[in-house]
Amino acid sequence: MAVRVDLNISLDGFATTTDGTPDNPIGEDWFRLVAAYMATRTVRARVFGDTTGAGTTDVDDEYAAAYFEGIGAEIMGAGMFGLHLHPDDPDWQGWWGPNPPFHVPVFVLTHEQRPTLEMEGGTTFHFISATPQEALARATAEAGSLDVRVGGGPTVVREFLKAGLVDRLHVAIAPLLLGRGIRLWDDLRGLELGYDITTEAAASGTAHVTFSRLARP
Repeated sequence: MAVRVDLNISLDGFATTTDGTPDNPIGEDWFRLVAAYMATRTVRARVFGDTTGAGTTDVDDEYAAAYFEGIGAEIMGAGMFGLHLHPDDPDWQGWWGPNPPFHVPVFVLTHEQRPTLEMEGGTTFHFISATPQEALARATAEAGSLDVRVGGGPTVVREFLKAGLVDRLHVAIAPLLLGRGIRLWDDLRGLELGYDITTEAAASGTAHVTFSRLARP
């Protein structure tokens, strides 16, 4: 079992955007940030239900396919689930429709009390108030021999990185500058010292950087 993270970030390290409006809460910058990822054949099929086989099939798609492999449980923050925009809506079920693309137990870190939410396709959302260590223990128990993914956002991922809990961190660095938002790398000076790092470039201009934890002596 390993603890994995996959994030899309900008050249200046931002993993969130700030151009959302009440009419368009996601904003246009988010789609620019994840454009290469959304264009892959894997994401078009797994997230959007496109069974035509359309989409890119190069390096970006290889990482998109790896994102879905071997995951037994997921941890995410309240913002990723959308609770910051729907704090008083008991009917809010996340961004993904009736059949979210996780298909595993998902632990949403929040101080808001909500009942467990069972969705189609095997996704069950558990809303918990817990430390990274406590959340990981619960997710690990559900994942069995499979991996646990810390899905985001960057604030949650940074907490797990600072606690030394992440075995593999993959960042897809999009070739754009956002200038504002929440940066992944803040307060993580020296993080690279504990990892072996590889980089692979895609035709889209995305740089895929992977941090793999060094074996402890």
